[in-house]
Amino acid sequence: MTDLRTHVRSVLTLALPLILAEVGWMFMAVVDTIMVGHLPHPAITISAVALAQVLYNTLAFGIGGILFGLDTYLSQSHGAGELDEANRWLLHGVVLAAILSAILMAIVHAASFALLHFPVDPVIRTQAIAFLRVLNTGSPALMLALTLRRYLQAFNQVKAIAITAVTANLVNAALDWLFLFPHQWASFSLPGYGVVGAAISTSLARLYMVLFFVAAIWYFDRKHNYGLRRISRRIEAARLRELALFGAPVGGQIFVEISIFGAVTWIIGTFGPLPLAGHEIALNVASITFMVPFAISAAASVRVGQAIGRKAPSDASAAGYTAIAMGAAFMLCASATLVAIPHAIARGFTLDPGVIAAAVPLLLVAAAFQFFDGVQITASGALRGAGITHIGLIVHLCGYWVIGMPVGLLLGFHYKMGAVGLWIGLCAGLIVAASALLRSWQITSRAIGARLLASSPHCSIADI
Repeated sequence: MTDLRTHVRSVLTLALPLILAEVGWMFMAVVDTIMVGHLPHPAITISAVALAQVLYNTLAFGIGGILFGLDTYLSQSHGAGELDEANRWLLHGVVLAAILSAILMAIVHAASFALLHFPVDPVIRTQAIAFLRVLNTGSPALMLALTLRRYLQAFNQVKAIAITAVTANLVNAALDWLFLFPHQWASFSLPGYGVVGAAISTSLARLYMVLFFVAAIWYFDRKHNYGLRRISRRIEAARLRELALFGAPVGGQIFVEISIFGAVTWIIGTFGPLPLAGHEIALNVASITFMVPFAISAAASVRVGQAIGRKAPSDASAAGYTAIAMGAAFMLCASATLVAIPHAIARGFTLDPGVIAAAVPLLLVAAAFQFFDGVQITASGALRGAGITHIGLIVHLCGYWVIGMPVGLLLGFHYKMGAVGLWIGLCAGLIVAASALLRSWQITSRAIGARLLASSPHCSIADI
């Protein structure tokens, strides 16, 4: 077994560009929030974007999370040196992404009509619906980007992902400036589309990401002769079904985790524009910090999967534990930052004193659950690399909905703590999830070696 420093270095090598990519991915939403926060009536505009984004993200990443099952298939195939098999999985991932795109667009469009009946300020509701419908046009690009980046990271080509994310943010910021605010040039003018302009820019930035990923995959295939251009284009229904069924618990886990934040967002929306705007700022900040362990989680999935593919159980175990420790350590630093400068962080989004006052208490609650959030997501990634996708779904259902939501409702309404009480409920759910998933990884890491020895050389992922 290689020493600890080697494992830290290997995880960091993969994780650092992914961290840049994940933070960059999330920063698109943050930039949108900041930009709409400088439109007239920021409490209204931020609230509208909050409602639309949380509804879209809950559906999009719940459905798109099915594609995360590719992490296991691609990384284990790469670790075993079976490049043709990895290429076949990519092809079926693209087909599945197209199917999921159609499903997502239909559901989001239907949800926009349901939003008409949500009990919130009519101005907020109108702007949220317009934002949601435009954002939905970028759904095919989002699903395809999720698929293509899984191939790149499984083949350790993570710098391309980071470059894509950084440049896509520059594209998004420039388009936000172009479409949100009115502009007048010599013989040409743009009227300014308000919050809808942010949805236009995000959709176009996601299309840019897809084009960049395609170019990167084409380049690396020619450079390293992965054989992607030579694979059979025949679609196997059995393989497509296997990928969908294997990834479904991953999508379910992501849906459960995001939907609890979505439900809290909608409940806080009934409290009025100021609490909702404060919640959106705190949620954006918590989402940014979460992207770092989320990227480490992706690295853990790849490293664990590659180690299993090359029949190295001790390396798989060490990779998982290293990732969990790194994710927890970063989140402790994030917690200290949130405690130290919550007002300064809130002022980065808006200068409205009412919105800042609503955001600061929630940022302090977010500081309390940072550590547990880091542990649970990195443990989930390690389990996914080992081919175990169902445990996370069960744990998140129990942690968030059986424990977290009732605690939040009790504190928020019975004890009159409002948005802060609901966030404390989220904190309780994360503590339960982190404890259960860490224990699950401990059990799994001990079992990997025995299962590899008992399996045939041609065992399937389900056997592991």
